[in-house]
Amino acid sequence: MTQKKLEDVFKLSGLPEYTFVEPKEYPKLYIALRTKGRGVVIEGPSGIGKTSCVLNVLDKLCIRDNVIVLSGRKRKDIEKIKSLSNNESFGTVIIDDFHKLDGSIKEDLSNLLKTLADEESEDSKLVLVGINKTGYSLIDYSPDLMHRIDIIKFEVNSDEKIEELLEKGEKHLNIELAVKGEIISDSQGSFHLAQMLAHHACLRSNIFEECNYLTSTNISFGTLKEFILDDLALNFSAITVKFCKGQRVKRGSRAPYLHVLYWLSLANTMSINIETTLLEHPNHKNSVGQILTKGHLKEHFVNEPKYSDILFYNYETTELSVEDPKFFYYLKNISWAKIAKQIGFYELAFETAYDYALSFAGNERDLAEYIYNKLSEGEVSVFYDSNEQARILSQDVEEYLAPIYRSESRFIIPILSQNYPTRIWCKFEAENFKQRFGEKAVIPLWLSNCPLGMFDLSNGTGGYTFKVDGDKESQLDEFIELLIEKIHQIRIEEKCRS
Repeated sequence: MTQKKLEDVFKLSGLPEYTFVEPKEYPKLYIALRTKGRGVVIEGPSGIGKTSCVLNVLDKLCIRDNVIVLSGRKRKDIEKIKSLSNNESFGTVIIDDFHKLDGSIKEDLSNLLKTLADEESEDSKLVLVGINKTGYSLIDYSPDLMHRIDIIKFEVNSDEKIEELLEKGEKHLNIELAVKGEIISDSQGSFHLAQMLAHHACLRSNIFEECNYLTSTNISFGTLKEFILDDLALNFSAITVKFCKGQRVKRGSRAPYLHVLYWLSLANTMSINIETTLLEHPNHKNSVGQILTKGHLKEHFVNEPKYSDILFYNYETTELSVEDPKFFYYLKNISWAKIAKQIGFYELAFETAYDYALSFAGNERDLAEYIYNKLSEGEVSVFYDSNEQARILSQDVEEYLAPIYRSESRFIIPILSQNYPTRIWCKFEAENFKQRFGEKAVIPLWLSNCPLGMFDLSNGTGGYTFKVDGDKESQLDEFIELLIEKIHQIRIEEKCRS
């Protein structure tokens, strides 16, 4: 009798033959796949067994051999997917990685699903498999599709399901996983990760095939994890660092790309909505918010095709999802402080919502806007009133603004012009930040045509004089470089003190 091989029992890729476990969604999926014509949409995190489950059900229904499996990830399959709506009959077609398809193809498929359901087609059935919220993307194209398809959402698997998988593997290899409890805990509901951890526990214990007598693994979980992370680093270290750098490393930046990936590592479902996550991290609403609203994050993905192997970013919904469960395991276990330091950043947490807050009279708005735009391009967080109008709506303006100038900005930049003392809001803002001169938190920008002695509080404070008859851009660029260097040095000093 041929001994079973390790790679066939605890599989690193492909469909499991010996360790398949029915997820709790299995009965609903069975009925949905058996129903003629009605489309099926299966969504959920990567690595929890969606495609394996579909193919297992089709085996039980004795129609697996007649099923065509296409992928939204493969170029050669895209044309076949596009042509489906032109065929009167195409049998059962599974489209894996559905979320990878562009909008026009998704819209065509949503119309096709509707037609197949209305006609109760006997010889055509469409099964779409994708990450979280795949079904909602279809319904966006055809709202009346909701009651014509079955949307089956796969959740992360329970510890009991992971244990069942491991016990099946133990039985087929005639082994005992000494670190089974740790594997269950560290798999975080992913069948894929459980397979990987069990595979390497056997491999590092020199168990390569079915044992003649009951054999126990002999590697500690700490050592096992160290081996695995070393292996994963070969594949993921460089791409992680590149993603975290963004378009380029910027001095004084709040590292928005790093924080997006760091927040993803904290998720339990291998997916986050960045806009929603920002509500939990208000101190990053300007830095991370900038790369969303200005399209920088989308551009980041477009410029590096390799990101699509490990991540999926829906720029319309700001949903960021992991494509490869092994990458998620890597993100969960790396030292983020080391990653930050490696790419030239010094903090993962910030005490204030803004690095700088601008205070100015309306006549100087052109100067304020120039400073804001340039600092924002450098991924420095700046309070600028025009950028906050949506947030200020319906708020008590004084209650909204006062904390920003009192404490929520690391530094205040008052643009001190001859108009400044005559404006009500400038007086209000100055009243709230005047005590911060003593905290060395005010950096004045003096306009050269201001009368001497107009701003007594700012006398003796390090600032910058803007010559109104000089070149505007060159002076402001020089001032902005000083501001970027200032916040950069502050980050280093705060890191050294921590």
